[in-house]
Amino acid sequence: MLAIELDNGLRTEAGVIPVPDSKVKRIVFSPTGCVDEDYDDVRCFRKAANIAIRRAIKAGVQKPMVYLQGHPQFNNSPLVTLLGILEGLYVHIQIREMAPHKNHNIKTIGIYTKFQDEVDSLIQTAIVLETGRRVACDIGDSDPERMSPPKVEEYVTALFSNTSVKMTVIKEAKEFAKDYPLFEAVNRAASKIQRHQGRIMFLEYVPKEEVLKTLFLVGKGVTYDTGGVDVKINGGMAGMSRDKCGAAAAVGFLKMVELLQPKHMRVVVGIGVVRNSVGSNSYVQDELIKARSGVMVRIGNTDAEGRMIMADVLCKIKEMAITAVNPHLYTIATLTGHAVITAGFGYNIVIDNGPAKKEKHAQKLQLMGEEIGDPYEISVLRREDFDFVKGQGVGDDVLQSNNKPSSVTQRGHQAPFAFLIMSSGLDKHGSGHQKPLKYSHIDIAASTLNYPHPGTGAPVLSLANAYLLCSETCSASSATKWK
Repeated sequence: MLAIELDNGLRTEAGVIPVPDSKVKRIVFSPTGCVDEDYDDVRCFRKAANIAIRRAIKAGVQKPMVYLQGHPQFNNSPLVTLLGILEGLYVHIQIREMAPHKNHNIKTIGIYTKFQDEVDSLIQTAIVLETGRRVACDIGDSDPERMSPPKVEEYVTALFSNTSVKMTVIKEAKEFAKDYPLFEAVNRAASKIQRHQGRIMFLEYVPKEEVLKTLFLVGKGVTYDTGGVDVKINGGMAGMSRDKCGAAAAVGFLKMVELLQPKHMRVVVGIGVVRNSVGSNSYVQDELIKARSGVMVRIGNTDAEGRMIMADVLCKIKEMAITAVNPHLYTIATLTGHAVITAGFGYNIVIDNGPAKKEKHAQKLQLMGEEIGDPYEISVLRREDFDFVKGQGVGDDVLQSNNKPSSVTQRGHQAPFAFLIMSSGLDKHGSGHQKPLKYSHIDIAASTLNYPHPGTGAPVLSLANAYLLCSETCSASSATKWK
């Protein structure tokens, strides 16, 4: 309190407080400020922790002791605080590889909390969550060359080598054209450059015991998005190396699954990794392409490539889900600028199809996100969204997009979800059909594309909180949720 009396700025800003004649020597103090119980959320602890560890690095601290105080309204505040510390210690993969001299000097941290009897569980949980988040940031935050499609394949192969995760890679142009024609169209311009040639990867974790739940995750992995022939202008390409964050998050989540080994949950991940280049071999507006599902798709905008590369993979996943135990399908993508306009930076958007909506999935996921500081806004799919993507020309069933940016299109983040449902054949698996399938779309453009600020790894934390921490699908040893 004496320090605050001397420096009133410590009420709202981080600072270093000297402690003379003590082994401690100094305290890095980082306040949350006044926490409004009506409108603040647990992220204020993550932010304060992140600022604190970065300030400690600047102060030359090498072995910090972190005090986790907690808050009566936010049960997960100690865990979220520790995650904020670990996030602040993360070093970009290209810095680790190309300029290790820029790394910080902190190698170990100590943890002190009044919940000392549960600190081991807290640390183990934080390590697993941060491992998944770092995988997502390694892939999603790297530049277009370090994580070109073949490089993503190398990274993912190494990540799951000698593990229980089975991996299948598709890379042949003939196989793309035959089984994934919408993906093939986007890959066309980059296909002549070996280091930019696309990849489709399927990864699967199968538990040793009876499967009670099956998760299917499809991730968008555009390593760089020029917009194609609808080329991005006015500086719109900056940050488009992060258009692969959906695929990155799906892989990061699977890494947490592999570490925790849930006893009763099967997880299948499908990612399309491609560069949306522009050139003489680009796909163009007005093309009519027959999707894997048999639906005829008319191209309206080559900058709507994300839904293209996911649709056929989603169709393949749908085919697997029909015979799966208690399936739930997800697509995760930096899909639309409209999501940023709608939610603002820092927020995921979740939309459910009919079967998922009936189970109030979006509300449950939103709650899980709130608990761990990975928040959601909930959007709703409407009839107008399906009307928007209905075919308008001779021979087409579905219109891929209008020719305006999503950010200036009414319901610009909902219509792409309708497109994914119709182009993948999931419209035949709604509530009124014989085999309804739960399907949810997570648009992470607003939670990951705030370039040049560091990547976030969203939505791996919320998905982990929903499915891996203290869930009936996990083993007793992995049920480590902080309560």
